Amino acid sequence: MASVSGNMKGFFRQRKTKNATKSSKKPAIHTDAPQPPALISHGGSPDIEDEHNDNEAVLRQFDLNMAYGPCLGMTRLARWERAQKLGLNPPQEIERLLKTGKVHTESLWDGRI
Repeated sequence: MASVSGNMKGFFRQRKTKNATKSSKKPAIHTDAPQPPALISHGGSPDIEDEHNDNEAVLRQFDLNMAYGPCLGMTRLARWERAQKLGLNPPQEIERLLKTGKVHTESLWDGRI
């Protein structure tokens, strides 16, 4: 078995050229460049300016609650109905909000994962 040397520079030889140190300057970062919007909801408006803030907040809590099963690939109403059939007792307020039609029917994760 080969002996281990404390000098790793001999193992990984690096060859530097005279021009390499001069050209290694990084370009300056320009802060004037436009930034992409942080979060865009399905309606095209930023999430923080959502029309139905209170209702959406309740529905997002429903989306995040794993006690009612996974929510990917199905609408919020379909998930609520599945939870009801399985006897998980989802909140009646969620059904009322979804049947009014004034909220997003897709889950919080739809289109993001």
